[in-house]
Amino acid sequence: MIELYTWNTPNGQKIPIFLEETGTPYNWHPVHIGKGEQKQPQFLAINPNGRIPAIVDTEGPEGPLPVFESSAILQYLAEKTGQLLSKQPRRRVEAIEWLAFQVAGVGPMFGQAGFFLRAKERNEQAIERYTTESKRLLTVLESRLTQETFLASEYSIADIATFTWIRAFQLGEYAFWQEGFSHAPNVKNWYEAIAARPAVVRALQLTKERCQ
Repeated sequence: MIELYTWNTPNGQKIPIFLEETGTPYNWHPVHIGKGEQKQPQFLAINPNGRIPAIVDTEGPEGPLPVFESSAILQYLAEKTGQLLSKQPRRRVEAIEWLAFQVAGVGPMFGQAGFFLRAKERNEQAIERYTTESKRLLTVLESRLTQETFLASEYSIADIATFTWIRAFQLGEYAFWQEGFSHAPNVKNWYEAIAARPAVVRALQLTKERCQ
């Protein structure tokens, strides 16, 4: 059984989507980050970095196995279930590359852009820096999705990881995002196709309901 510790954030949504997509049994453990529950000793025993999401696989290879960092969890679960990570070497490498692209680029840059756009005191230099880089990353995704239906040709953990961050900004309705989205029709089509998947709809609704 997978014990899931998460909250309703872009990173926190990734694992429920994977678990619902693959039909993997799991138990919910909401970790209210607004109340600082991710810094409590019982959670730090699972993830010493004090960030969600995290899991404990009660049927790990050598007994219960905690795993933290969303990308590591996605890859671990993909390998455990044999789903959403191609066994074909080229496609597998592509999925891992685009997963790393999200972790190293999309997440940090979109996150910082969102932080400074919402800040009470505007920092124009920071807004310019992070929105410009976010737009650049969007053009990279658009270029890729002009060539392929999904980031690694077939639907994979790379798409799940990137989708939640694209969703966060699409829902946020920031002006820079709307401008970028208008020039990224393939990203828009990709986003809408994933958003319509029954497992994705179910996972996002469950996460919203459990994490209040």
